[in-house]
Amino acid sequence: MTTPETDRSTTEFREYALHDAIHGLRERDPDASASVAFVPWQRNLLILLVAIALACVVFAPLVTLTVVTGVCTIAYVLTLADRLVVFRKGLAADAILRVGDEEALAIPDADLPPYTVLVPAYHEPEVIGQLISSLTALDYPREKLQILLLLEEDDDITIDAATAAGVGDFVTILKVPASQPRTKPKACNYGLHFSTGEIITIYDAEDLPEPLQLRRVAATFAKLDDRVACVQAKLAYRNGLQNLLTGWFTVEYGVWFSYLLPGLMRLDAPIPLGGTSNHLRRAVLDDIGAWDPFNVTEDSDLGVRIAARGYTTAVLESTTLEEANSDPINWMRQRSRWYKGYLQTWLVHTRHPVRLWRQIGPWAFVRFSLLLAGTPLIACLNTLFWFITIAWILGQPVLIGDVFPPAIYYPALVCLVFGNTATIYMGLIGARETGVPRLMLSCLLVPVYWVLMSIAAIKGVWQLLFRPSYWEKTFHGLDSGASSEVSAPTGPQGGGAS
Repeated sequence: MTTPETDRSTTEFREYALHDAIHGLRERDPDASASVAFVPWQRNLLILLVAIALACVVFAPLVTLTVVTGVCTIAYVLTLADRLVVFRKGLAADAILRVGDEEALAIPDADLPPYTVLVPAYHEPEVIGQLISSLTALDYPREKLQILLLLEEDDDITIDAATAAGVGDFVTILKVPASQPRTKPKACNYGLHFSTGEIITIYDAEDLPEPLQLRRVAATFAKLDDRVACVQAKLAYRNGLQNLLTGWFTVEYGVWFSYLLPGLMRLDAPIPLGGTSNHLRRAVLDDIGAWDPFNVTEDSDLGVRIAARGYTTAVLESTTLEEANSDPINWMRQRSRWYKGYLQTWLVHTRHPVRLWRQIGPWAFVRFSLLLAGTPLIACLNTLFWFITIAWILGQPVLIGDVFPPAIYYPALVCLVFGNTATIYMGLIGARETGVPRLMLSCLLVPVYWVLMSIAAIKGVWQLLFRPSYWEKTFHGLDSGASSEVSAPTGPQGGGAS
């Protein structure tokens, strides 16, 4: 489908934009699209492995269980070791890029690049007022700032709320034609066709970005070379003290965005982007194909594609506050979607594993696999190993002892004791990052959170098999105005008081 030589307001252009938003990536590069969850060789290999495993269980159950246990233990050890290496790299003072207030404000308005902010929202009438306030607070010249509120054309409640809030005075409402898949990346792809900025970023409807964030990003891009395709700002939660679940979520984000993502940046590994506050060069988006509308973690997929095409991602010390899920069912929807999307992304990028190995390098390939495939699969396996541990403690059945010979038992014991201790310790560091001592309790009770993660992972794997591109809606506005001591850092950010 060719680009129409018409005005963007015409029906012809809108039809083209919608078609390209849905089908553009898979038409230009079918292997980069998650519209098909498993390509034939992946599906056939999975069926073959399951058949072999079942046959082995029937004819040699003890040997099979021992081998499987050994393989899982190796995966645990590698994942733990890699996570500690990444975390240690992220502890360095220079792991995160910093642009001080004075430096950000010193850039003349005339030298700032045109900027487009995409805000996809669906059934979000509760947070529109907050959205207007947060966008109004952005310190960027209005004549160079385009803000597109991407609303589904049949989402009357959100459209009415946005209109009543006077959003049209500052933000342009762009109605996305109702069509499948109903996903955030499809809406962003559609909005991209109407964007005018050289830098594109995404904010969710409940986000509270730091006012100088756009200026800091512009200064960062100006200092770095053209290989840097994306600047990822940090995400944190504003309602971390609302309940135990939001506390766990807040600590987890503290570790992820303050240490693990910076560590991945220093290791030159693919960075799974956050779903918001990733600031991208428009030229790079056009080059690599923008977002995959069929991938339910389009941010992670885009981060890998950035690395595979020879670009890099930087992590910036500038925080966007979000709303942590306070409802367990709502949290389960979101987390299972993340796990499913991680596996989608891994499957897409391993359709040509040798090519990816050469593109990003062997260590980055292993790290990418441990992170995107290992995270959800290990969360699933945790349930089985917890059951085995409890069974051993309560009854010490002979079978369990037989499948854990010394070569497997001692590495597994190290993972159980040292791994869990190290994970809790990293959580304590993440809690310290938030500056809220009360979150320490969440760190100590985090094993309960791991159980929820395992349930979400099992659900995500199940959905990958039967509903791979289904986007489960995460509802916002559940904090009921609950305030939290958790906030963006208030100290110096690269030389200026923030």
